[in-house]
Amino acid sequence: METVRPPALRTKTAGPFTVRVLANRRLSANAFELTLARPPRFYFTAGQRLRLEYAGAQRDYSIVSAPAETDLRLCIRRVEGGRLSARLAHAGADDPMMFTGPHGYFTFKPSAHPAVFVATGTGIAPFCAMAGAGVSGFTLLHGVETPADLYYRDFIQPRAAAYVACLSAGRPAEPAHYPGWVTDYLRNCLPPRACDFYLCGRQDMIRDATLLADERFPGSLVYTEIFY
Repeated sequence: METVRPPALRTKTAGPFTVRVLANRRLSANAFELTLARPPRFYFTAGQRLRLEYAGAQRDYSIVSAPAETDLRLCIRRVEGGRLSARLAHAGADDPMMFTGPHGYFTFKPSAHPAVFVATGTGIAPFCAMAGAGVSGFTLLHGVETPADLYYRDFIQPRAAAYVACLSAGRPAEPAHYPGWVTDYLRNCLPPRACDFYLCGRQDMIRDATLLADERFPGSLVYTEIFY
């Protein structure tokens, strides 16, 4: 198994850009989608992120939108006591925002190996962008607490060869739901073979999934994006 960390992609745009909020939509009890106006000549690759600055704080958020879309959508987890997310949750239409970017290298690299996308919570964001950009036929594991947290399922599921909702709390509402962590599914259910793993989410998930890729999926590549 090889963990791959290529150089950051270079683009023609960097910012800072000042834009306005177009919409603020609740996705679940702890997550919301913020839509921003897209500046002219702002280019990015699906999977990259923005560094958003607001109310004296800044943080990176992966872009949910595909590169061809006219708006920029961000999937944000509200953290109680967080310096930025709590403020963003109350941002209204036409509020000004500033960002730089795009940043990052967590982009899709086609290969002969099957692609396995693994997300926890709002780590689903870059996979939405990849699916919107035309990537399909992947296996996607989305680790959340309850079915109410499966935002973007209706968009991603038709584009995936397999979509597995891994629920860490409560009883699965559908037979297709897996009762447990995404790492439990990797350990117990995914057939061992060489894969390209794309891991996005909590640091502990990425650590454990990387170890499993090394143990159970020899010859695999691992690409990571950690959400703090």
